[in-house]
Amino acid sequence: MNKWVWGLGCGLLVLGGVIAARTAIFVPEAVGNGTGITVALAPPFDAQLAAQHLGEAVRIQTVSHQDPAENQLGEWTKLHDWLTATYPKASAKMQRQELGQTLVYTWPGSDPAAQPIIVMAHQDVVPVTPGTEGDWKHAPFAGEIAEDAVWGRGSVDDKGSLVALFEGLEALAGQGFAPKRTIILVTGHDEEVGGTGARAAADWLAARRPKALFTIDEGGLIATDTPMINGPAAMIGVAEKGYVTLQVVASAKGGHSSAPPPANEIGTINLAKALLQIEAKQFALELRGPAEGMVAVLAAKAGGMSKLAAANRWLFGGLIVSRMGDNPASAAMLHTTIAPTMLTGSPKENVLPQTATALINYRIAPWDSSAKVLARARGAVGKLPVMVDFSGGAAREPSPVSSSNSPGWNLIAATVAADRPGLVVSPYLVVAGTDSRSMSPVSNDVYRFQAISLASGDIKMIHGTNEHMTLDNLTSLIRFYARLIATAAG
Repeated sequence: MNKWVWGLGCGLLVLGGVIAARTAIFVPEAVGNGTGITVALAPPFDAQLAAQHLGEAVRIQTVSHQDPAENQLGEWTKLHDWLTATYPKASAKMQRQELGQTLVYTWPGSDPAAQPIIVMAHQDVVPVTPGTEGDWKHAPFAGEIAEDAVWGRGSVDDKGSLVALFEGLEALAGQGFAPKRTIILVTGHDEEVGGTGARAAADWLAARRPKALFTIDEGGLIATDTPMINGPAAMIGVAEKGYVTLQVVASAKGGHSSAPPPANEIGTINLAKALLQIEAKQFALELRGPAEGMVAVLAAKAGGMSKLAAANRWLFGGLIVSRMGDNPASAAMLHTTIAPTMLTGSPKENVLPQTATALINYRIAPWDSSAKVLARARGAVGKLPVMVDFSGGAAREPSPVSSSNSPGWNLIAATVAADRPGLVVSPYLVVAGTDSRSMSPVSNDVYRFQAISLASGDIKMIHGTNEHMTLDNLTSLIRFYARLIATAAG
């Protein structure tokens, strides 16, 4: 055996030893499990009555439209009156501040030095797509209880959480619960169309309250078919992506389609070239931030090659990224996404447009920014005769990334584990948007989690057809919120 072969063999043995050793001692870094926290028992509550209440809430049509003039404000008033009438014990304990249709409830704690906690659920729901009403198994605003579920728009997003929070608070109030920490419930009226109500609530809280220990809102859930482990895991959102839309405009002389100018003088062609060049310059997939923490937790549970790869990301990181990149849902957690969504041009098929416009929606990763998005798009189009700029309102930057080992995280993790011993609890990046992003300035940490169990295929019903909350999930939500509030504030 020559020296080169001998050296290669020794090197491979050393490499194998390093990989094996790192895999053997691998544990996810800085992800708490709530060990040592005694979780309060859930107060008794009537699950069947709670389902009836959710059905009643669904029947109140607080539908948010992009044009606020289309909103039926009387429905919000009806919901507010319904909350007071349906939950008299909790309402008697809490002070209610009205910020337009957004409400902030405060249950004062006995210890003024203790940081408050903030719990959130929004009141508004998305419209039902016209023409699809007949596709629903049960009418979208009937709030029917059937097949062991409450059916209707908003039953999951997010009246399910709103009702569950009030059911839990009502049960605690009826039991004589006296919080040490102040409990703040923020329920925004327009989460589905921008969240101005939540921002107003955050401003109001900033002027009156110390920073909260944590905030919890919708966003993550218990995924029953989590990749790598092929089983359930509580996915707690520690951050959410930013949001910005760019407008690409190509101007031209226009004219009649019967005598078109050279292709480089046709606005729609220049616009198409610009879109292709922007789309071709994708943001790189990167395993960092919440996604890196998620991979570490799931791989540690999965064991085998998944654990080996996660423990040796210095060597196998590229392979992990490649595998995740094959799935659009997991790929979205690894980079800023680019999605051309709207095109406008000529008002008639035989008219060359003087202006052709495209809108491109970006969901911004925590390590990027709207300024970087704009600069990258402008660089991609180069010298093409198009204008690229922000469209509409101000960009929403990515939220800060909350700790996965803070007191707030550990309280949530302990409460999850109290009902489901052994359940994997993982950090997660929310690729959509929630009202909770507005609470970052008034809260140490912000988390996004509903204690409901859904398979990946069930997610499409949210904002889609046949949205429904199973009675098991509603019971789980009530127990979770009641136990978390009693443990954190008691």
